[in-house]
Amino acid sequence: MLPRIPFAGDFWAFIQAGRDLANWHLYYETVEPYPLHESMPLLEADDTYRIQKMAFAKQGKDVDKSVIRYNSHITLSGIPPETYDYIVNGKPALEWIMERYQITTDKDSGIRNDPNDWSDNPRYILDLLKRIVRVSVETVRIVKGLPALNEFKA
Repeated sequence: MLPRIPFAGDFWAFIQAGRDLANWHLYYETVEPYPLHESMPLLEADDTYRIQKMAFAKQGKDVDKSVIRYNSHITLSGIPPETYDYIVNGKPALEWIMERYQITTDKDSGIRNDPNDWSDNPRYILDLLKRIVRVSVETVRIVKGLPALNEFKA
């Protein structure tokens, strides 16, 4: 069966949304990071930006997804709830990044995967998290701003 491609009443709004989404998603490494609050030590040490495994803050048994414990030195807070409305591979993009950017060792080969070695910029992963929040928020804003499809027959 051939795919059903609707004719949108406001076709140009969908074109502009597609262009905007492409810009946010293609250039995610260069967008302005979302202004999350960083709590960190006054003096930086060699391991200030190194990660082991990131986690959400907890208050008793409740998980607070507005706060990420980046490592033992840094906590990011002020993550807007709409960040979690942008889903990639069945989970929010921010959670996907948190899962992938951690130190792991393959059981069979013993090969260690350390994302701290992927960039010469020690803040790369921290800034990436902030950028993913920005892209997620903008993606949700663009998609929610799309007009109703208002299909018409050709």
